[in-house]
Amino acid sequence: MLFSRRSLLVTTTTALLTGAASRAALAQSSAANSAGTDTRFTPRTLGNPNAKAVVEEWFSLTCIHCAGFAQETLPEVKKNLIDTGKVFYIFHDFPTDQLATVAAMVARSLPPERYEPFVNSLLSNLDRWAYVKDSSPIDALQKMAAFAGMSGDTFQKVLNDQQLMQFIMNEQSDAEAKYQINATPSFRFNKKEVVSSELSYADFVKHLDESEQSEAASH
Repeated sequence: MLFSRRSLLVTTTTALLTGAASRAALAQSSAANSAGTDTRFTPRTLGNPNAKAVVEEWFSLTCIHCAGFAQETLPEVKKNLIDTGKVFYIFHDFPTDQLATVAAMVARSLPPERYEPFVNSLLSNLDRWAYVKDSSPIDALQKMAAFAGMSGDTFQKVLNDQQLMQFIMNEQSDAEAKYQINATPSFRFNKKEVVSSELSYADFVKHLDESEQSEAASH
């Protein structure tokens, strides 16, 4: 079963970003992104941007199915398709709860080259932070961030970064409106087929091949 979006995420985060504050955050994030000066808002990718095939993934950092894909399938995708220059891979944050939103904010506040290793570490260790029973998930997340080189002061600033929170929520809303993304993990192959499922490597390659055949047939 997939995790569909978003329970208390909307009410909690929207309460923090209403009216003029929300509009100002959006304007600032758009300007920073356009200028290319703030890496919090730049794309997170793997592989050669000139690769023939493009695959996008929408994921939530508290989603067990996203974790399954990250551990079981993505390493093979990286080895056989991304590292060989066949696929350009694009990550999209799609948090399905408040904790996942905070984790996405932390990941994007790290240097871009640390994003994918940190995300992989979070997804590989959900029981150590997202689903801990004897401590606070936020405290556990801070410890994970510290291992990635984030200071305690920076972590606290990230928690209050409404501009970044709004950016993530806007990206999420755009994905819902444009591509009907409503569950995690979801994938878009060559800007055509959207699949919401924890794909095996064989299924991943199948959908990739089908999208390439569809693209060839349209020319």
